[in-house]
Amino acid sequence: MRRTPQERRLRRALAALCVTQVVSWGVLYYAFPVMVVQVAADTGWGTGPAMAAFSVGAVVNALAGVLVGPLLDRLGPRLVMSVGSVAGALGVVAVASAPTLPWFFAAWVVVGLGQAGTLYPPAFVALTRWFEPPRRVRALTVVTIAGGLASTVFAPTTAALTERLGWRPALLGLAAVALVVTLPLHAGLLTPPWRPGVDRARGQVTAEERAHARAVVRSRPFLLLTAGLALGTFGLYAATVNLVPLLTGRGLSTQLAAWGLGLVGAGQLVGRLGYGVLSRHTSIRTRTAGLLAGGGAVVVVLGLVPGPAGLLLALAVLAGALRGALTLVQATAVAERWGTTAFGRVNGLFGAPIMAVIALAPGAGALLAGALGGFPTAALVLGAGAVVAGVLVVLTGQDARRPLVESGDLRDLSGKPVRDRH
Repeated sequence: MRRTPQERRLRRALAALCVTQVVSWGVLYYAFPVMVVQVAADTGWGTGPAMAAFSVGAVVNALAGVLVGPLLDRLGPRLVMSVGSVAGALGVVAVASAPTLPWFFAAWVVVGLGQAGTLYPPAFVALTRWFEPPRRVRALTVVTIAGGLASTVFAPTTAALTERLGWRPALLGLAAVALVVTLPLHAGLLTPPWRPGVDRARGQVTAEERAHARAVVRSRPFLLLTAGLALGTFGLYAATVNLVPLLTGRGLSTQLAAWGLGLVGAGQLVGRLGYGVLSRHTSIRTRTAGLLAGGGAVVVVLGLVPGPAGLLLALAVLAGALRGALTLVQATAVAERWGTTAFGRVNGLFGAPIMAVIALAPGAGALLAGALGGFPTAALVLGAGAVVAGVLVVLTGQDARRPLVESGDLRDLSGKPVRDRH
């Protein structure tokens, strides 16, 4: 069957985002942890401060997402993601050129801005606005699967470049790759029509979209859903990122524990592949609550059982699958409950705390383990938190795909109806 011009543009845009997600995640996120030991040794700054700068970039990414969302609504992904490509590449060049630790921290702030304009959240906004269900879930799944390959491609590539050239030339080369690959694809292929939610005469967001966004983000379901996903995501990420010390504490060798961490990544792929089937048979509330509670239960079991190794590795795969499916929950929850009106603005506010806890989870999980006397006890606490998060999602009430501000169906945490106030 002959495809329409619009269908061809959508296919090209989806293919472009698959490529740019691999490269952007690989260069802006996964490359640095591979070379951090060499950076610390060469500069004398130490691994802790170097990783702290990397974490600052991740936090900036989360915070900047609140501003990127409205820009996406107004300008569309083509311009926003193209600017993100340039910012990310310039930030990596600044990291590679940093002569002092303060410069290094400042450079990671720029990288964080580039991350906010190129990684999953803006891609999710673009695909959600371009694709209608059920093709939307399929498109989001394809992009997240592609993004999941970033570490597989760029971790060994970065290691080889760093060993051969040194960390500074390696980063400069990676920055060039990111710019040469992602900028033309973002600028040249993200061309499907984009209906901006603005008053064209005044260049402002329409009153309807402004009212919808204000009502949604102040409503009890939105606040509970955001809190639940942030809490549950924190628990799953903090537990799985720190899986190696947990498993070695159970008697597994470092190599076998590292395989366990790798199996978390394999599980994520499985979870994303199965998400489409899950989405067709469950509501977003049931799906989210079940994934959070199930993930929490798996983490609790990881904290309780001492072995055998096969069981621990199987639990790692299961935890990864649930974590992978939750990535697609993050991509679809807002649109499924509240539609795509002012989607960039609402989704930016929804995603910011989730991205922030992902950035903080590795260090916070280690600190929690130190405070509680070990990683098994920390896993119990983190898993219990994810189960509580599932309960919070249940409390959001029945799904309402497109609630109107005037209907009074949106309520704040006190139970009072939320109405727009101009």
